[in-house]
Amino acid sequence: MFSFPLYQVDAFAETLFRGNPAASCFLPEWPNDKIMQSIAAENNLAETAFLVTNGSGYDIRWFTPLTEVDLCGHATLASAYVLFKCLNYPGNEVVFHSPRSGELRVSRQGEMLFLDFPTDVLTDGDYKLDIETATGMRPVATWKGKTDIIALFENEKQIRTMQPKLKEIAKLPCRGVIVTAPGDEVDFVSRFFAPQSGIDEDPVTGSAHTSLTPIWSNRLKKTTMTALQLSARGGKLQCTFLGDRCKIGGYAQLYLTGTIFLDQ
Repeated sequence: MFSFPLYQVDAFAETLFRGNPAASCFLPEWPNDKIMQSIAAENNLAETAFLVTNGSGYDIRWFTPLTEVDLCGHATLASAYVLFKCLNYPGNEVVFHSPRSGELRVSRQGEMLFLDFPTDVLTDGDYKLDIETATGMRPVATWKGKTDIIALFENEKQIRTMQPKLKEIAKLPCRGVIVTAPGDEVDFVSRFFAPQSGIDEDPVTGSAHTSLTPIWSNRLKKTTMTALQLSARGGKLQCTFLGDRCKIGGYAQLYLTGTIFLDQ
């Protein structure tokens, strides 16, 4: 029998029960992938992050209940919060390394944490008919990022009232679909649907904002923007476009700590 700690954190949340819950597991070494997938399924959260010390930083991987993913913002933010708040990590920046997404940094400025992630590379893609079939509304424009399809709509009301056909979204060749529009009280709003990854609707998706930030920076002609993800839990973000990198800021709240016990 061996054990290791688990922390559950609400990321991109100014108060508990908002934002996106994520689990962070700090491991002495990498276990079998099947074990990590089983833990993620048992946690039944959108994402579980697994971390192993590497020098002064950490290697990091992320699993949904169904699969490993290339990049996850909110679970990385949650893991940095645990390091700063619970594990007495020194300084104001932690460096993570992902085997799929390279170097990722999280810094703290007061109580707000900022992801420093690579900007997504977007290509024009004609998915308008697919998105209209899935949502009942025709988007203004669509793009394909590294993992997701992004669909632009005219106004916030469309995003708020959208009731997508998840079976149609699940057919699309992507991790998930990001829908977005100008915000009424923030610069832009979004929602994220990923049934093909085991997440019907993600509460707040940090990685999606590596796609949204360059789109909205170009459309609004500004580099720093406010954003709101319009899930039931909701989450606020501050996004800054830095060319090939994005900074994505938000708060986090500790919900629980525990210990996972596994047979050797």
